[in-house]
Amino acid sequence: MALKIIINSFEEGKEIPRKFTCDGVDYSPAITWENLPAETKSIALIVDDPDAPVGDFVHWVIYNVGPKQGSLPENVQKTETLPDGIIQGRNDFGSFGYNGPCPPKGHGFHRYYFTLYALSVAEIPRRRLSKDGLLELMNGNIIEKDSKMGVYRRV
Repeated sequence: MALKIIINSFEEGKEIPRKFTCDGVDYSPAITWENLPAETKSIALIVDDPDAPVGDFVHWVIYNVGPKQGSLPENVQKTETLPDGIIQGRNDFGSFGYNGPCPPKGHGFHRYYFTLYALSVAEIPRRRLSKDGLLELMNGNIIEKDSKMGVYRRV
């Protein structure tokens, strides 16, 4: 069985509810996963928008999530550190934690990828990592990954 990311708030390829965007309360959606490889020592998650006018735009970087945690709740605090050693890196808004879809008005639908990584390392010790910095440190330690894509547009 392959690793699977589960976000019940929206269906694959369908619109992300306003609640999870800059037009709503900007909460992070609840995320669960199943079928983690047995050798998984930690989990990371990256949320990005490849359709942004400036190129790939990162909305969330979170790592050092323990494999036994099983989920991330809705509305994760927007702080650099969370209980149990979880770290949130810097997103392209310049802040820590989740900032939801917020494409420019009139630009049509953008795609948002929620990518979950099962890692062979228990901890990534550095803080304030960007997506690129995290991917560099995860290189060679990714056991498996899975993504879910939702779309959003502002009118």
